[in-house]
Amino acid sequence: MDIQSIKQRFGIIGNSPVLNRAIDVAMQVAPVDLSVLITGESGVGKEVFPQIIHQFSSRKHGAYIAVNCGAIPEGTIDSNCLDMKRDHLPERMTAAKGI
Repeated sequence: MDIQSIKQRFGIIGNSPVLNRAIDVAMQVAPVDLSVLITGESGVGKEVFPQIIHQFSSRKHGAYIAVNCGAIPEGTIDSNCLDMKRDHLPERMTAAKGI
């Protein structure tokens, strides 16, 4: 699928070399089983790129769950999403039942 088709499918508006490169990178990482960190300023459309990656991955038939980590209180991600809990000392983390 070409970049213009992806833009239309996911409602991406704009045409710059940087945007096109970001879409190209999303398509390259989609078939690979790895974690991807997407960063950027507020309002730039970061939520669209995980959708692109998911839809072109081998997991596309599974559920896609978006999590806004910025809206989660500090420490909650450690304990609920990463299967970690704080020990008595703040720098020590141990395994715990998570999501």
